[in-house]
Amino acid sequence: NEQVAFIKPANYEISKTRKYKTDISRRENMDYDEERDVYICKNQKELRVTGTKFEKTKTGYKREKTLYSCEDCKGCPYKTSCIKGNNSKIPMEERTKHLEVSKLFQKKRTEDLTRILSEEGCQLRMNRSIQAEGSFADTKEDMSFRRYLCRGGQNVLAESTLLAIAHNINKLHHKIQSEKTGQHLFELKKSA
Repeated sequence: NEQVAFIKPANYEISKTRKYKTDISRRENMDYDEERDVYICKNQKELRVTGTKFEKTKTGYKREKTLYSCEDCKGCPYKTSCIKGNNSKIPMEERTKHLEVSKLFQKKRTEDLTRILSEEGCQLRMNRSIQAEGSFADTKEDMSFRRYLCRGGQNVLAESTLLAIAHNINKLHHKIQSEKTGQHLFELKKSA
């Protein structure tokens, strides 16, 4: 539909934590040599391409994953923190590091991240948190709306519609009073 999405990736908040950034088992924290298509782990071992895997999700979407494996993990001092999963029948000494990477997914996620961290993305995310999330707070706190007075789907829909109309009228009145009728988005505050 030629629409541009400004939606945070699912791991956006957790990816900013120190624990996430220092976890050596994650693909994001490994060096990647794009020319040779290999990942390099903390112990400077290479994870090379070993194959391709095709999956089909419940919704019918087909995705392609590239499989990477380390050539040798024997004697690695970081093995226990690098290889996760305690339910494997293979002893830890004999296990090697494996990665499954969807290159299309990673490309799209990088594009999304670049988009939401841009100035326009920051402004849209700020306005969403103010305008959309704030509406619930306004109806609950300012309008003292705690529960529906009617029963049944049609009655609840009618009451919700009246509540939305009342909220929009309040918002319009406030915009007229503060002479901001032509302004749809709040501006980002510039830091000095």
